[in-house]
Amino acid sequence: MKIRHWLLIGLLCSANAWAGGLESLETFVKTVKSGRAEFTQTVTAPSREGQPGRVKTSTGTFEFQRPGKFKFDYRKPFAQSIVADGKTLWLYDADLNQVTQRAQAQALGSTPAALIAAAPDLRALQADFALEAAPERDGLEWVKATPKNKDGQLQSVLVGFQGDALAALEILDSFGQRSVLKFSKVEVNPSLAASVFDFKAPAGADVVKQ
Repeated sequence: MKIRHWLLIGLLCSANAWAGGLESLETFVKTVKSGRAEFTQTVTAPSREGQPGRVKTSTGTFEFQRPGKFKFDYRKPFAQSIVADGKTLWLYDADLNQVTQRAQAQALGSTPAALIAAAPDLRALQADFALEAAPERDGLEWVKATPKNKDGQLQSVLVGFQGDALAALEILDSFGQRSVLKFSKVEVNPSLAASVFDFKAPAGADVVKQ
């Protein structure tokens, strides 16, 4: 009886901890309307023929304003920007001096950006994602989001919270590539100027519309 008793307690405690991730996501979507942070992104390609996957690391800053505006500004090792202004998604590669322009409504949908910046509430997220609590790990509470649209390139996203603060994203695409973003110096609900999300193609840049 004692073994069963402690097993039951363990299962209940685990369930409560797992539920914490969903509660953190709901609180985050409800209360955090804007944010600013620094990030480190590690991308690991799938292993091939017994060889370990290649790893690439980049750093930059991230800002968002709900609903639908965000900016990833990559600084190292290469300068790149991803800007959503509410209508258009812009991707700028400084080395190539090339801008890719897409309609935001078509480009976001079931993407990690929709999870943290685009959706106005949890119900909107649940229209595009199946959400489930995941085990606590690395001192964070996690939520697993699986796109309901199986035709995209995204397989799943794990969103990590420290309390109610966004701390990490782990993204797995349909090609087996894994991207981990860890956020630091997080500011919650800062006042962001509208100009933060304005984008103008640099002079001489090649603009590609998709």
